[in-house]
Amino acid sequence: MKILVPIKRVIDYNVVVQIQSDHQKVVTDHVKMSVNPFDEIALEEAIRFLEAGKVKEVIVVSIGSDKSEDQLRHGLAMGANRSILVSCADEISNDPLCVAKILAAVVEREQCELVFMGKQAIDNDCNQTGQMLAGLLNWGQATFASEISLKGQSLEVAREIDGGTETIKVSIPAIVTADLRLNQPRYTTLPNIMMSKQKPLERLSLQDLDLKLEPYLKRLRLDYPEARKSGEVFHDVDLFLKKLDEDGVCN
Repeated sequence: MKILVPIKRVIDYNVVVQIQSDHQKVVTDHVKMSVNPFDEIALEEAIRFLEAGKVKEVIVVSIGSDKSEDQLRHGLAMGANRSILVSCADEISNDPLCVAKILAAVVEREQCELVFMGKQAIDNDCNQTGQMLAGLLNWGQATFASEISLKGQSLEVAREIDGGTETIKVSIPAIVTADLRLNQPRYTTLPNIMMSKQKPLERLSLQDLDLKLEPYLKRLRLDYPEARKSGEVFHDVDLFLKKLDEDGVCN
């Protein structure tokens, strides 16, 4: 059994994102880039399955520019067996449905039975690709996973819901999207980083996957969030309640 793990190249979560003057893109020059944190968690879980002998192979795949090779090498250093880079324009790699179609083609090409992926990417927060991929493949899905157990030909997944968790059973083949509480990704050691350079990295184009895609979404504008208004201090309870009533908070 194989697990496919999609990973996305994003601006590191510790970096303060800056918007370009044209309000179309964010500044990426000389900015630290990393693996999307949710994808890294999904990869860690897949590698744990591999180390426990539950699966035979873990494949990491990234979609976008050649710069994503760094993130694929990181995935290989963590313990993935091999990697695939699907080259395409940024407009395609940032469109959830286009990405889902590419992943569906890779799944069929590699004959994978499981896909572990992050619940969302921190750059666009769409939280759509996993669900779309499950629909395209007609597979079962478990989203927001905080615990995954293999039970024969199915998975038991504890997933985050309002006020707690619920445990569901999903038949394999399946898509699982990872939440933050699933695990803590390992640090990559220098020997593993060096060994990752010897592991296979296959490059594919959309033509290789027999795909011709056009983005379904078009970004119109990027803007910073509005500055938070300063609070107001009340020393009189009646005045405070009157203000709440005027603002409609008490309705």
